[in-house]
Amino acid sequence: MARKKTILDFYKMKERGEKITFLTAYDYPTAQFAEAAGLDMLLVGDSLGMCVYGYKGTIPVVMDQMIYHSEAVRRGAPNTFVIGDMPFMSYQSSLEKAVESAGRFLKEADCDAIKLEGGVRIAEQIRAIVEAGIVVMGHVGLTPQSSGQLGGHKAQGRTAESAKMVVEDARAVRDAGAQMILLEAVPPEVAGFITRDLEMPVLSIGAGPNCDGQLLIVSDLIGQFQAFTPKFVKKYCNVAEIVTEAMQEYCQEVRAGIFPQDEHCYTMLEGEEEKFLELMRR
Repeated sequence: MARKKTILDFYKMKERGEKITFLTAYDYPTAQFAEAAGLDMLLVGDSLGMCVYGYKGTIPVVMDQMIYHSEAVRRGAPNTFVIGDMPFMSYQSSLEKAVESAGRFLKEADCDAIKLEGGVRIAEQIRAIVEAGIVVMGHVGLTPQSSGQLGGHKAQGRTAESAKMVVEDARAVRDAGAQMILLEAVPPEVAGFITRDLEMPVLSIGAGPNCDGQLLIVSDLIGQFQAFTPKFVKKYCNVAEIVTEAMQEYCQEVRAGIFPQDEHCYTMLEGEEEKFLELMRR
């Protein structure tokens, strides 16, 4: 069984030019599959709001939901580095709230780190969480929790001025003490600059190949989430099609009396059927 990687391992991977594999997971069986596949890191993302609960976005997700799912993922992947995602309003209102929320991921779900969105504007929260002894992954570029301020789920850093702001956010995350950073939906040129500029591991979700590793939403990767497909997603299989076809076949066989067959049924012990019928005749 492979040893669980630590934050120091990810720094060494960056130094050696080894790419880090990163995927979301929201439940026990998916976490089991991910660990068996050899993923380096798992993110229990607030994207579960859309992928699991059917919300329109991530805003409705609350801490208790994140903790429940993080617990399940840890049980399924005990030897994988797991990061808990701080949901909207679990860290914005005060430093105390930020530290308390981050601590719950470690105390209650045995996570290895937490992730939170924002750069310059949440530097103090990052600093407070780090000072509490918690490993932090920052998240800049497209930040879904504040997408309303960005005019929707739009790529960031596509103009020189916007790119400069993304870099400033990334540097603020570093200066606040975070140990890793996630770049979402920024051009590869900008992501490459940040990856070279920062000593910490830089992960990409829609930020091109120049980062130290890649993250995808598992529901996108396996073709489970059907509402929309971001530009940066590659579907490696189509679970929705496979499962739907299996359910359709099941319906057809039940309606036609094909399922279940004898091999799907339990049998009474020898001689017990006669005893049963005799009991029922009394």
